[in-house]
Amino acid sequence: MTKPLLRISGLSAGYGAVSVLSGIDIDVRAGEIVALVGSNGAGKTTLLRAVSRMIQWHGGAVRFDGQDLAGWTPEQVFSRGLVQVPEGRQLFARMTVQENLLMGAYRRRDPAGVASSAAQVYDLFPILKERRRQLAGNLSGGEQQMCAFGRALMAAPRLLMVDEMSLGLAPVVVDRLLAVLVGIRALGLTVLLVEQDVFAAFSVADRGYVMETGRIVGQGRVRELSEDPEVRRAYLGV
Repeated sequence: MTKPLLRISGLSAGYGAVSVLSGIDIDVRAGEIVALVGSNGAGKTTLLRAVSRMIQWHGGAVRFDGQDLAGWTPEQVFSRGLVQVPEGRQLFARMTVQENLLMGAYRRRDPAGVASSAAQVYDLFPILKERRRQLAGNLSGGEQQMCAFGRALMAAPRLLMVDEMSLGLAPVVVDRLLAVLVGIRALGLTVLLVEQDVFAAFSVADRGYVMETGRIVGQGRVRELSEDPEVRRAYLGV
């Protein structure tokens, strides 16, 4: 079995002296879509912030492609290919769609590669090409989420961490974004999908982890998790 692209081992982290995460163990292998599901407040976004080195670790380790991320800055994590699609999109509202996309590539020094990435993003999201000169703040919620996806893809990620993709979006838009995840995985991209919507996450993921109050309480193939009585009761309404 190949080594994980991302390995989180015994990670505890939080804000100041307050720990939110306790003993988190997660593996993500190259080419997988791995879902991390849990209710609001479970600590999912905090975990992504910890992996991105945006908050303090209190213990444990994170390794990306075999390299220990201890001591790295958020900029170094990003430049190595660990890229987030953040909760709430966090676009630059008074910049155009095209300018927002180019912000994702601000560290790249390969103009031909940047142009190729932009073409790929416009192929994935044709509406963004139509809206490329429009201010991002004037887009619909679904279009803003597509723009946030596109901006992340412009960074040439190796592992894409997607935080609460479905939040506030119509089901038809969520389905479109899920299809894009499957498509980019087929191109070799690895995805860690963080979601409250268990149905959406499990519909595309290979494996899943269930988080409650800062701890991992379940893991396995998504089919196994979907058939687990506790998961069905707590998250699937069965």
